[in-house]
Amino acid sequence: MDLIHKIFNLLLPPLAILALLSWLPLHVVFVFLRLIKRCFVSMEDDVAGKVVLITGAASGIGEQIAYEYARRGACLALVDIREEGLGVVAEKARLLGSPDAITIGADVSDDHHSQRFVHQTVNHFGRLDHLVNNAGIAKLGLFEDLSHISDYTRIMDVNFWGTVYGTSYAIPHLKKSKGKIAVIASCAGWYPVPRLCFYNASKAAVISFYETLRTEIGDSVGITIVTPGVIESEMTMPRHIPESKSRSILLESTERAARAIVRSTCRGDMYLTEPFWMSVLYPWKVLFPQVTEWCNRWICFTMSRASRSARA
Repeated sequence: MDLIHKIFNLLLPPLAILALLSWLPLHVVFVFLRLIKRCFVSMEDDVAGKVVLITGAASGIGEQIAYEYARRGACLALVDIREEGLGVVAEKARLLGSPDAITIGADVSDDHHSQRFVHQTVNHFGRLDHLVNNAGIAKLGLFEDLSHISDYTRIMDVNFWGTVYGTSYAIPHLKKSKGKIAVIASCAGWYPVPRLCFYNASKAAVISFYETLRTEIGDSVGITIVTPGVIESEMTMPRHIPESKSRSILLESTERAARAIVRSTCRGDMYLTEPFWMSVLYPWKVLFPQVTEWCNRWICFTMSRASRSARA
């Protein structure tokens, strides 16, 4: 029996790869037909006059998403824990074409705050059409170097529960409007980026939750799971990546990322990886896990050595 198990374990990986490759042509045809359809039929949701709620809207990707929706004529509810930064964003959004933009100071990791900003949005506009769960935080560090794990619990509170709370209160309104949810996860949710173990775990939880939710609620609410990679924002520059390293990485601007996110959400895409080239990491991680881990160990060692040199 043990011999049979060993043979089965040896044969299963190559058989799984062959099965994957056998379905690949059908997937390519399906994607190609969708591209042709998009060329001749507009599949994007017209958001002019509709209501969009964006968390983490005071800066970074959230700010640029607000401007992109404003250019499309959407009404905006801008949410951030840093309420003082929302006024400027709201004013610029109005200048770009938003008929109305309100600002709400709130902590997405607080259940009562999340209930308040959803209800405040609906009370002001009378409806809710799109929810963009963008708010997130990160903290760099090796797990073995942690003095108190409790110092990192807020990452899960903001990145995971901070999307779940708002979604739970928004879904009844989104079902009425046949609306959409865009959740900003991360490539780190499926690719183990070194020195970000808690951040990676929080984003993996986000991806798993919304994939399951999409199955449960069906077509009543569209859900687009966004997995950004290296985007030029507060999350990546300059605090979380040494300046010497950031120059060698192909960073994408927040403006371009926001355009892609809004376009993908309005189309009703299931997934978006931005920049697109980051998606090549996924098959490498699935098909060549040993190579992926070796590369990550090398990156981790290089970053640790650079960090020690900077402190010296």
